[in-house]
Amino acid sequence: MKVDLVTALADISPDALRLKIRSGDFTENTSGFAPGFVQCNIVILPSRWAADFLRFCQANPRPCPLIACSASPGDTGLPKLGDIDIRSDIPSYRVFRNGALEKECDNINDLWTEDLMTFALGCSFSFEEALLEAGLDVRNVSEKVNVPMYRSNIPCESAGPFSGDMVVSMRPFLPAHAIRAIQVCSRFPAVHGAPVHFGDPATIGIENLAIPDYGDPVSIREGEVPLFWACGVTPQVALENAAPPLAITHSPGCMLVTNLRNAELAVL
Repeated sequence: MKVDLVTALADISPDALRLKIRSGDFTENTSGFAPGFVQCNIVILPSRWAADFLRFCQANPRPCPLIACSASPGDTGLPKLGDIDIRSDIPSYRVFRNGALEKECDNINDLWTEDLMTFALGCSFSFEEALLEAGLDVRNVSEKVNVPMYRSNIPCESAGPFSGDMVVSMRPFLPAHAIRAIQVCSRFPAVHGAPVHFGDPATIGIENLAIPDYGDPVSIREGEVPLFWACGVTPQVALENAAPPLAITHSPGCMLVTNLRNAELAVL
């Protein structure tokens, strides 16, 4: 189904895709859709938790690169990123109560209050486009699955109640291609930048690459080494530890598709 959908909507615009999401007609992983445009991880919190979460992002820019946030509590739009209704423009949301995942749903209209604030964080889907343009095989893209993500033992800097270890995403490459991937991604610090680790996954606390904590496994071919990037699912670990009464995020792989172009985030 996903293969046919990607083919059918290969060149869809961000505005058109968000309308499909808003109406409930699209509930898929957003990787590969609206090529050329930035996709964002989302965290929504009550306003009294917002300042500490902002400090957590500022202290951990690799896993939590802040792209935009609400101008004030209750705002449902993010004008910098397009004509967005944050209550319905993500294919799948995760709802946390007191740090525990309560449910996933395709809109949060019934949960919205005038006290909630939204944070949009950079996503690795942006640098994947640059890797593809460089002629590299991005395995989760070529195999048409969600990128594999793992809880690591790399500690984040704490901020108030927010703390935890980094979640990382993994893509395998031959050594020569890995060097090129590092060079390419270094140009995109606003969407996680260069990898945080390569080689032996046990060094960062990952026991089995075939069993990701989030996303899907991908094949690793003979001679390839795994590269690990800081991942925007990291805030979900911090939310579990901070345990606010309510927190809402995207479901892994189901991102906010924006009108901001990936090329605007390149620094070189």
